[in-house]
Amino acid sequence: MALLPIRTYGDPVLRKKCTPITEITPELRQLAKDMLETMYKAPGCGLAAPQVGLNIRLVVIDTSIPDEEEPNPYIMFNPEWEAEPDAEMVDYDEGCLSVPDIFCNVVRPNKVCVRFFDINGEAQEIHNCDGLFGRCIQHEVDHLSGDLFVDKISTADRTMTQSKLKKMAKDTQAKLKGKH
Repeated sequence: MALLPIRTYGDPVLRKKCTPITEITPELRQLAKDMLETMYKAPGCGLAAPQVGLNIRLVVIDTSIPDEEEPNPYIMFNPEWEAEPDAEMVDYDEGCLSVPDIFCNVVRPNKVCVRFFDINGEAQEIHNCDGLFGRCIQHEVDHLSGDLFVDKISTADRTMTQSKLKKMAKDTQAKLKGKH
């Protein structure tokens, strides 16, 4: 297993729409395991492929509580979600490994259904995903469309975080230019 570098706000890969996965290869299975290791080390509860520089529809999620619960990782290839019919819109503080040290309220449905292919290529469908798990699904799948949680925050939160985001984008761009 290997730790992967996490891309930060301002990196163009975070804004690209991801390509569906057509075959779950041994290399993609290993990538998913590496993403889990990277997510746990960060520490975080979700990670999408664009966050490690890859433009593919893959997310990993584990919302279990470290040191209190057994790990319960989900590896999701080509995930899609939709709000459950009885879902309500609720706000909750979110953060992101690609937008470090910024936390803002985001309004999302409180219950979703998610469809994806697991690590064995089996189609899965989970209904009534709520709480942190449901929110994490929505947040990570947003990454696959090039959307970040800061795109969904209130005008007031945007005003308060604007200078931090500008600095983060500038620092990221400087790092990227230094690599070429």
